[in-house]
Amino acid sequence: MIKIENINLAQCLDSGTQGEIHLMKDAVVVWDGNLIEWVGSKSELPKKYKNIQTVDGQKALLLPGLIDCHTHLAFGGWRSDEFGERVAGVPYAEITARGGGISSTVKATRAATEDDLYSRSYNFLEKMRELGVTTVECKSGYGLSLDDEMKLLRVYRRLGESQPLRIVPTFLGAHLVPQGTTREEYCKLVVDKMIPEVTKNALAEFCDVFVDEHAFSVEEAAPIVAKAKECGLKIKLHVDQLSNGKGAEFAAECGAISADHLEYISEEGIQAMKRSGTVAVSLPLATLYTFQKPLDARALIDAGVDVALATDFNPGSAPSYHLPLAMMLGCTLNRMSPAEVLKAVTIKAAKALGKIDTIGSIEVGKKADFVLIGAPSIDHWMYHFTENANRLTVINGNIVFKA
Repeated sequence: MIKIENINLAQCLDSGTQGEIHLMKDAVVVWDGNLIEWVGSKSELPKKYKNIQTVDGQKALLLPGLIDCHTHLAFGGWRSDEFGERVAGVPYAEITARGGGISSTVKATRAATEDDLYSRSYNFLEKMRELGVTTVECKSGYGLSLDDEMKLLRVYRRLGESQPLRIVPTFLGAHLVPQGTTREEYCKLVVDKMIPEVTKNALAEFCDVFVDEHAFSVEEAAPIVAKAKECGLKIKLHVDQLSNGKGAEFAAECGAISADHLEYISEEGIQAMKRSGTVAVSLPLATLYTFQKPLDARALIDAGVDVALATDFNPGSAPSYHLPLAMMLGCTLNRMSPAEVLKAVTIKAAKALGKIDTIGSIEVGKKADFVLIGAPSIDHWMYHFTENANRLTVINGNIVFKA
């Protein structure tokens, strides 16, 4: 049994508004094994906890472990050669037409061995836990063949078994139609072969589909989603990133747990998501790197839609796993307050993964996942951006990083 004291605590409970983070000064948190046992003011600490092992928080901010609820963690190669072209104004469609973009990453990923992808992803996760990330959603989607999609998902299984961060695997076979096949043939492969293979081997919790003008239409996505649900997978969707294709409405209609990107969401889409309880996931690093207009998170929050935030880490449109950087951009690009952003990467991100009962807030009975931030306030942390303000990462009750 361990306690941490001399802290300013932000519990980030699901109650209240998006901006209510439930601050408590001079707080104490006690955990036993991997679960939180007691939370409260130091003045109210029961006598039985007085002499247990103690960590001095040195008046830093104790927060729930950060959750990156949208990444493409495992991939081959990089696409730095395209970055200068995009800065110079070369359209993404032109880059893609000559074999760049996602297609170039698919080629590199197919050429990589499972061990290569595992080692590289393991190294990324080590850096992420130093930043205070404790749970990571990881998508496939750069294999786009039966064997290579399974290879990526096996990498995520190995990562979940071999290192402390909690891995949430998502099957994204419907990321793009690969070269050398027709749209109809590929959609049939996803439905008839890929999804059954994923579920037979219990390789994913979620199924994702990229629903947008350069990817899959709502009509193409519908049978993929239906098959995934039939096989027991929960649904997450990339929607309305490049245009409004009524993806948000489709996400709400099919019961998706989250709809991600949403830069071109309509008012009708916002209202549909509010009614369905679908979580919106903002990905500001992607808008930064691709020069797209940012998500109007303010409109979603004001309408009563829960907003989470993530990195979208991938080699093309968001080549950074730095969640605190994405959080700062959530303030400057998405016009969210620092408190709203904090809740977006804790309890709202947990909701976007269907794990609100176990992670995302500091409450008795939940997993002992914490980060200790060396800043005088939440506002100061996101205003004065530093390489890493994290002093301590605890996952499942174990200290996995200490500055």
